[in-house]
Amino acid sequence: MGLGIINGIKGQDWPNLANFQAENAKLAKPAPNENRVVFMGNSITIGWINSRPEFFANKPYVNRGISGQTTPQMLLRFRQDVIELQPKVVVLLAGTNDIAGNTGPSTLDMIMDNIKSMAEIATANDIKVILSSTLPAFDYPWKPGMEPAQKIVDLNKMIKAYADEKGHIYLDYFSAMADERNGLPKKYANDGVHPTVEGYKVMEPMVEKAIAQALKK
Repeated sequence: MGLGIINGIKGQDWPNLANFQAENAKLAKPAPNENRVVFMGNSITIGWINSRPEFFANKPYVNRGISGQTTPQMLLRFRQDVIELQPKVVVLLAGTNDIAGNTGPSTLDMIMDNIKSMAEIATANDIKVILSSTLPAFDYPWKPGMEPAQKIVDLNKMIKAYADEKGHIYLDYFSAMADERNGLPKKYANDGVHPTVEGYKVMEPMVEKAIAQALKK
């Protein structure tokens, strides 16, 4: 292996740890009675605060979504971007980019392994876990022909089974948002993947209810 290649590998920040480093450093430790919640995810999560900042305003909610990310990338930054922020609850929304193959081919078992690892790290640190269903998608505009709809249905069954087994909360956005093709209708996502304001308005009361439930556990 040449020196140039080694330096190139060293120079990569594959999980994008740099993205939130400065914000994490500025974030104070939670106040004694603060019910901090970290939202961990991809473009659907970061798009939420961009489209609906009022939902996050004046709440102890910390958004740690990075566009395009897959579960192995999230797993690598989970300690920095979730555990070290000392939340009471983590809301994990992930999986669609793995199915799209954003960081290479991925089986459903591989996705679940990463989700399980994140849930186990959270549990080991006394953080309550909310496992969100992957949102419906009939096709990916950036990667057409992947036929994700059935894979997402199957992944969500696996996420729910794991949540039930471990006593985590399963947050089922899928059932509330899917159309007859098991995709996202236009009213909820113009491109069939990323929620519109209307889409996020469906998700908000559902996640609030799940957070309230988690805090009572």
